[in-house]
Amino acid sequence: MEKTLFQKIVAREIPAEIEHEDETCIVIRDIQPQAPVHLLVIPKAPIPRLGEATDDQGSILGHLMLTARDMAKKLNLTEGFRVVINNGPHGCESVPHLHIHLLGERQMQWPPG
Repeated sequence: MEKTLFQKIVAREIPAEIEHEDETCIVIRDIQPQAPVHLLVIPKAPIPRLGEATDDQGSILGHLMLTARDMAKKLNLTEGFRVVINNGPHGCESVPHLHIHLLGERQMQWPPG
């Protein structure tokens, strides 16, 4: 199976602006930002999408959320931020590798889309 874009970034086969990395995930700047702050929190494990995550991957999923929280604190997003996970075609998934969008530094709208 061919590597996803994010697997290639994790393997350093494709460059990215890395904001954080640990043993479980990598955080990069989105190349098509939808807000002044738009980061992607990506697990190093190739989980295709949230809807396909298994129960034993719960610690990875929790780590991704806590990393998003920590990045929001690091970037001083005190007025608020949004986290988004797209799942499948109707969810506007563009890369079949689970990732969390962290958006901030602008007023978000509701409904989101």
